[in-house]
Amino acid sequence: MCIPQLLFFSFILCAYVGNGETDMDTNAYSPRVADATVFEGDGGSYHSWSSSNFPLLGESKVGAGILLLHPHGFALPHYADSKKIGYVLQGSCRVGTVSPSASIEKVVVIKEGDVIPVPIGLVSWWFNAGDFDTIIVFIREASMSQISGEITYFFLTGTLGVLRGFSTEFISKAYNLNQNEANTLVMNQTGGVIVKLSKGIQIPQPQNYAENYDEFASTLTTAVEFTSIEQVGLSFKHVKLGGNAVFQPVYVTDSVQVAYVIKGSGRVQFAGANGEKLLDATVKAGELFVVPRFVVAIEIADAQGMEYLSVVTSSKPVIWELSGKTSIWKAFSPAILQVSLSVSPEFAHIFLAKMTNNMVPMPPKIES
Repeated sequence: MCIPQLLFFSFILCAYVGNGETDMDTNAYSPRVADATVFEGDGGSYHSWSSSNFPLLGESKVGAGILLLHPHGFALPHYADSKKIGYVLQGSCRVGTVSPSASIEKVVVIKEGDVIPVPIGLVSWWFNAGDFDTIIVFIREASMSQISGEITYFFLTGTLGVLRGFSTEFISKAYNLNQNEANTLVMNQTGGVIVKLSKGIQIPQPQNYAENYDEFASTLTTAVEFTSIEQVGLSFKHVKLGGNAVFQPVYVTDSVQVAYVIKGSGRVQFAGANGEKLLDATVKAGELFVVPRFVVAIEIADAQGMEYLSVVTSSKPVIWELSGKTSIWKAFSPAILQVSLSVSPEFAHIFLAKMTNNMVPMPPKIES
């Protein structure tokens, strides 16, 4: 993925009104370019989608962003007002985290294809120790954020650090420093958000945290998987579809789905109340789409296949399937099925017999 592509990640919007009305402004469903570069410097950059231009983000209380770290790029220690899940699109990254009352930071290394959950308020830093750019996409749930649909970062250090919000009198008393020492603590921090470190600086390596790695990150290797991460309160679904394969129609009653296309391309359709087709669009690598609550969605890959990550805003989402082995249709008695669909008993039998899990997965990626 080349750097200029970061400015062209698109967002597909879908509006849904629970009383059965739909927003018929077709422009609302069109792909959009990313509109906000939050920060850009020598160490890297951060890009985001703005809820002011995409109201569905604010209405659904979700959001997304892209972190780019150049070699030796270091994202300063910070925390945020949203919980999120990150997926490594390219490269590798060391991540240090500090939990409340922790006596030592925990450091893990994440690489391309890994997922890392980040609980709300968790303090973390991010460092690219490699020779190539690292790119991570974050999908977040923002119901507790200060600005609906947006994420606010609070940096502990740097020119935007929280220490600059206090007078030197308070700093000196809080940290038992004299006036000069307090000035040094605050004013020596000249970097902001993401800085580029000199090669001689030794950033901590992971230290015997392999057994706890799943607590912070998990590699996705299955074709489709809903994984609950209780610590974060979100779930993720990782789908790998072979050429022309379909992911069966589902809807979620208690959560919003935010999906990012990792590889390939395909088509996605949404159906809402009153049989309305809410969306019929082509999606490709780098694009994001949102499935509101109750809306039924179907994804079909193009000939080359499609892979995407979907984050669901619940740790235990209530998912209803309209096809496949556990389809709702299969729970109905034959008589109800016949009269509801207005079909013959023979057709009802054929309908159920052919209803299998139609998703054809691609083989798991083999690590080199």
